[in-house]
Amino acid sequence: MLESRLGEFAALLTALCWTFGAIAFEIACKRAGALAVNWIRLAIGFILLVVFCTCYRNLPFPTDASLRTWLWLSLSGVIGFSIGDTLLFRAFAVIGSRISMLIMSIVPPITAFLGWIVMGEVLGVLGFLGMVLTVGGILMVVLERKKDQVQSKYPLSGVLMALGGAVGQAVGLVLSKYGMGNYNAFAATQIRILAGIIGFSVLFFFLKRWGTIGQAMKDRKTLTPISIGAFLAAFLGVSFSLLAVQHTTTGVASTIMAIVPVLIIPPAVLIFKEKVSLKEVVGAFIAVSGVAVLFIR
Repeated sequence: MLESRLGEFAALLTALCWTFGAIAFEIACKRAGALAVNWIRLAIGFILLVVFCTCYRNLPFPTDASLRTWLWLSLSGVIGFSIGDTLLFRAFAVIGSRISMLIMSIVPPITAFLGWIVMGEVLGVLGFLGMVLTVGGILMVVLERKKDQVQSKYPLSGVLMALGGAVGQAVGLVLSKYGMGNYNAFAATQIRILAGIIGFSVLFFFLKRWGTIGQAMKDRKTLTPISIGAFLAAFLGVSFSLLAVQHTTTGVASTIMAIVPVLIIPPAVLIFKEKVSLKEVVGAFIAVSGVAVLFIR
């Protein structure tokens, strides 16, 4: 059972890691800004992967990857990390991690569509039903309907940045699967993160923002949540996400990963003292039901 559903289990672990990583990054982004937090967390994540791959693969760097693998995974890293995650992290600071991750729930439909266009992936009836239930439950958790209209009380700039982050993640996932093939997921993550670091470094060079990294590194209240988030999201989460798309369709994997807005409710209550309504509880139940359908499809 575990081997036959390895992709789904890996996607669920990804969602758990990204849940607590998002909270840590929200705290850090409000103190140091999205660009500095992104560069530092990728650097920490890369170091962790070097240590892990040295012990696990006896190769500290992905020198055994083909040129094709390097090309597509690098492109995935630049789009997913340098562009997509920068927009998402800026959204964290503007509208918060909970609303940002809700908007990220549009990743599954985008990913499934791209997976169908690029790789001819087919979800099937149960897979499609599971995706609809999961996304529907997630939308129910946060969106509020007043006078037969869905209204948003959040800044449009934050919403648009979160939407940009969703598109970046969807494109990054599809490119990752296309370029990775049967290559090791953790080594593939190294390539993606390295490309992301290079992309950020070029951006910092032109913007002349290197000083913000130094300031963030000296602030313990900023560096601590970045380090926690880097371990959970950049190291474990991203690696599990590649393992997920390697062993199941991108549409199914991204749908399970999209339950983060539901999983984030309990820690949001405990940490940020947010109130949870009955509608949010029902939405969480529907979303989890959708995940269950994806597991048994």
